[in-house]
Amino acid sequence: MTRRPMEILDQVLNRQPVIVSLRGNREIRGILQGYDVHMNLVLDRAEEMVEGVVQKRGTLIVRGDNVIYISPLVG
Repeated sequence: MTRRPMEILDQVLNRQPVIVSLRGNREIRGILQGYDVHMNLVLDRAEEMVEGVVQKRGTLIVRGDNVIYISPLVG
């Protein structure tokens, strides 16, 4: 049976890191704390790679219209 995208997000909620690809060629990694039907996200312990250097961002709220994809971080 195929799982719905929201079910996959529920499984990683507060458990494991996710990677979020954003418009503007940006990627952020962090722990998914919450989301809504518009894909607005709350990420804790967020980090972003900028010019080869990891920058810690802390807790972020990401507006859903900037999200390209969300994926559980494997490994």
